[in-house]
Amino acid sequence: MEDNSIKNWESVLKDKVHGAHTTVIGERQGKKVLGIIGQHEEVKSIIPSVITVKGKSSPGGNLVAKVLRPDERGNLRMLISHGTSSQEIRIVTTVATHDEGERVMEELNAMLFDI
Repeated sequence: MEDNSIKNWESVLKDKVHGAHTTVIGERQGKKVLGIIGQHEEVKSIIPSVITVKGKSSPGGNLVAKVLRPDERGNLRMLISHGTSSQEIRIVTTVATHDEGERVMEELNAMLFDI
């Protein structure tokens, strides 16, 4: 990973992550996912939601991220799981319809598949 790409993700996160808190599970990997998503031209803002933990276990494991169905305005949800923790991320887009939201969802999932 190059220093330039890390700085680029950090600047994207500063500009696009909003909400009551900016904590993301998965530490550096979680921030990398948000940075990649934030680079999409039709992502307006990223809003982290509540972190839930199921059961007692040692932290760690693989980070899994998937962008889920759009709402009627084209905004998306993303689910991030890391070990026993999970977090929903709201993705506000510049598109206006459900069909355009599905297109953006497919593009974002393709971006996540490449990492």
